[in-house]
Amino acid sequence: MKFINPYVFAVATLLMVSCSSKKETLSLKDAYKNDFYIGTALSADQIQEKNTKEDSLIKKEFNAITAENIMKSMFVHPQKDKYDFTLADKFVAYGEKNKMFIHGHTLIWHSQLAPWMEKIKDSTEMKAFMQDHITTIVSKYKGRIGSWDVVNEALNDDGTLRKSVFLNTLGEQYLVDAFKLAAKADPKVDLYYNDYNIEEPAKRAGAIALIKKIKAAGGKVDGVGIQGHWRLASPSIEEIEKSILEYSALGIKVAFTELDITVLPNPWDLKGADVNQKFEGNDKMNPYPKALPDSIQNKLAERYASIFKLFLKHKDKISRVTFWGVHDGQSWLNDWPIKGRTNYPLPFDAQLKHKKAYDSILQLKEKKE
Repeated sequence: MKFINPYVFAVATLLMVSCSSKKETLSLKDAYKNDFYIGTALSADQIQEKNTKEDSLIKKEFNAITAENIMKSMFVHPQKDKYDFTLADKFVAYGEKNKMFIHGHTLIWHSQLAPWMEKIKDSTEMKAFMQDHITTIVSKYKGRIGSWDVVNEALNDDGTLRKSVFLNTLGEQYLVDAFKLAAKADPKVDLYYNDYNIEEPAKRAGAIALIKKIKAAGGKVDGVGIQGHWRLASPSIEEIEKSILEYSALGIKVAFTELDITVLPNPWDLKGADVNQKFEGNDKMNPYPKALPDSIQNKLAERYASIFKLFLKHKDKISRVTFWGVHDGQSWLNDWPIKGRTNYPLPFDAQLKHKKAYDSILQLKEKKE
C-alpha cells in the first residue's frame, strides 16, 4: 500500500476546493470586466425584482442593463400631456443600487408609439412633440443614465431611410434634431444610433452615411448600436469585423446592444428584427419544442465563442455587449416571427441554468488567464 503524505493531500484538497469555488463564482461581468460591459435587457417583472432567482442571476452576471420595453414611447408617454415614469424610475434605481451601467432605450422609434403620436401630421406639431419628449425624458435622468439610443431603426435594409411618421412630417432633419435635443438635455451622456442588420454591407453603408450627415449638421453621435439578432451561420465573422472597423473609423464607440442567436428555421430566410413581420408556423418551423439537441447546443456554443473571440480582438473599440433578455424563456424570439415557438438564443436556459454557450464565452477568458 502506497503511503500518502497527509500534508500534501490536505494542500491538494484545498487547491481543488479553491479552483472549484473560483469557477462557481466566476461570472460574465467579472471575466470581461477589463474589456467591455456585459449587459442584459430587463423585463418589467425583473425591474420589480419579482423573481428572486432571476434577480440573483442578473446581479451576478451583468454590469449593464437596458429596459426591454418600459422606456419605449407608448409606455413612458401614453398621452400628449401625461408621462408615466413609474417603472422607468424603478429601472434606473435598480441599476444605481447594483452599481450597473444604465442604458436608455429608446427616444425616437417608429414602432411601439403611443396612438396619439402616430396621428401627428403637422411638422410644427411634430417638432414640438420631439422637443418635449426628448427634453423631458433625458433631462429627468441627467447624470444617472450613461447612454441613450436616441434614434432606433431609421433605415431600410437597402440603406435608405425608413418611411415613418417622423420622416413624413420633418424629412431627414428629424434625425439631426433628435441628437441635438438629447445633447442639449444632457451634454455628458453618450448618444447612440441603434439598428439591426447594420453589419450587412448595404445597410452598413446607409448607417455610416447617416451618422456622417448627423455629425456634419452639428448632431452629437458618440456610438453605434449593432443589435446582433443573428443566426448560427450568419452574418459572417468577416462582415461583423468589417462593421466594427468601419464604424470605429468614424471616431465613435461600437456597442452590440441586443445580442441573441436564433437556432430555429427562418421563414423565407428572414433576417433582422422587423417586428411587423410575422408568419404562420408548422412543426418544421418549431423543431425543438421540448429541448435543444446536443448537436445544436454545440453549434450555438461555437457560434458564441467565435463572436466573443472577435469582440476581444477589438475590445478597444467596443463599449458594451448586451444580451436581449436574461434567459431563453424570456426571449422575444419565442414569438417572432412565428408565435409560440421554443427558441434557445441566450447563454442561460429557461430554468436559469447556464448552457454550453455560456461556458464557451467564459472559457475564452480562462484560456488567457
